[in-house]
Amino acid sequence: MAIVDAKEILIKATEGKYSVGAFNITNIIQMEAVVEAAIERKAPLIIQTSVTPAKAIGPEVLAAVFRVLAESAPIPICLHLDHCTDVDFCRRCADAGYTNIMIDASKQLYEENVRQTKAVSDYCHKLGNISVEGELGTVSGVEDQVVVADDEAALCDPDAAVSFVKETGVDIFAPAIGTAHGIYKTENPKLDMDRLKTIAGLINGKTLSTPLVIHGGTGLKPDVVKKLVSLGGSKFNVSTDLKHALIDSTFDHISANREQYNPGKIDDAVRKAIKKRVNYWIDLFGCEGKA
Repeated sequence: MAIVDAKEILIKATEGKYSVGAFNITNIIQMEAVVEAAIERKAPLIIQTSVTPAKAIGPEVLAAVFRVLAESAPIPICLHLDHCTDVDFCRRCADAGYTNIMIDASKQLYEENVRQTKAVSDYCHKLGNISVEGELGTVSGVEDQVVVADDEAALCDPDAAVSFVKETGVDIFAPAIGTAHGIYKTENPKLDMDRLKTIAGLINGKTLSTPLVIHGGTGLKPDVVKKLVSLGGSKFNVSTDLKHALIDSTFDHISANREQYNPGKIDDAVRKAIKKRVNYWIDLFGCEGKA
């Protein structure tokens, strides 16, 4: 238990028809809150960081804090690097102690995407106990330094997905099906559920080997989330929702306590807000008690 790679817990999630929350954090307080919530709900957990906070804080620092929290936790926890476009930084995070690495070369031509993704897969697998996530097609919106305009977003081709997984050796796979990073511009975003179902059948129909990932969780309606989980989305990324919880709870606390200068109380307000949102997602993902 405790420190695991992503594939280990996502195989179980796919088999059990639930999803594991991959919660994007930007500081240590958020990391602590996410871990506390998951422990209280006995839920497996993926902590993820985008590239910008990983560089700002340092992957070695984040991985060190992760080890301290995870080694004493009674649940399996993975530390994931999300949407990294730099092969060298992927290697640095793997060396530091991240246990799942996403190399995102999805904006490159197919052949270059395969080349970069395979390079990271080979490196992480040689180190051992590190799984790798790759993406085919592009998810619209903004995620850290990755910006994709709506009209550039390309959905994942199912046949190409099979070839991509085989050629790169990725452990988990993120197909673009119409989800978006950030806040959705429409109340009912058009998602290609049939595409996800087809890809899941082609990749994992005979033998479950490569769990699937859903990006762009924030803003999706509960019934949509549950449908995506039922179709094989066993890793579900949540980023924007936690950023809003962090900023809104900080603003609200300061606004209501303008004469106080106690950073610890701000941290407490943030911790409570983050835990509340994580609990919301754990309920939707159906992963309570699955640790």
